[in-house]
Amino acid sequence: MGVDLAAEAVRTAVAWVEWSAGGARVRDVAVGADDDLIVEAVKGAAKSGIDCPLGWPDLFVSFVSAHRAGDVVVPTGLGRDWRRDLALRLTDRAVHERTGLRPLSVSADRIAHPAMRCAALLARLGAETGAAVARDGGGPVVEVYPAASLKMWGLPYRGYKRTENAEARDRMIDVLLAAAPWLSLGDHEAACRRSDDAADAVVAALTARAAACGLVTAPGPEQAAGAATEGWIAVPTSSLDSLR
Repeated sequence: MGVDLAAEAVRTAVAWVEWSAGGARVRDVAVGADDDLIVEAVKGAAKSGIDCPLGWPDLFVSFVSAHRAGDVVVPTGLGRDWRRDLALRLTDRAVHERTGLRPLSVSADRIAHPAMRCAALLARLGAETGAAVARDGGGPVVEVYPAASLKMWGLPYRGYKRTENAEARDRMIDVLLAAAPWLSLGDHEAACRRSDDAADAVVAALTARAAACGLVTAPGPEQAAGAATEGWIAVPTSSLDSLR
């Protein structure tokens, strides 16, 4: 299952993908997904990919806490580098090094609004399932970044967002289906061509499949502690065809 998470339900999409021997089909796509739908969808899926930061940079959290207490110690001579350390998570840097793409900063960009909703969803999932949701991707939920997935699979990954870019989105869907003839969008193809939220939810679900198969990046020993608190973006490490 994949979730393209926005701050509000109206721009949030969920996609369910069913897998069988040699192929997959999109079982359903819902645009305008509220919290109840997302929670139930995650609970019913083998693996769920959420396109949203699952945490904040540890240094940023410490900085805000120190600021609240009136105990901020500012390093000298660091300037912009110091602020960048507050803005970027460990996984953001890892994704940039691997793909050349720069994820939005959860502490300095508007993506913080969806992240607040995501934090509430994770807390609710933990309460309803009786176990905290692992932010490093080791549990039923994994953080995904559709642009990075598309790029690593050799597919168009830019310029398809928003209504005015419908032609670019059509090309992206065309290339995706050509690269994965075993994937059926079925009755939901029109929704994916019409809505970039729906399209990204399908890509999120495909990335969740990659994560379930162990075909994504995972934090190393020196990254494990940061990934556990900040979250970890799963980037595909093999071809799209390997998901079969």
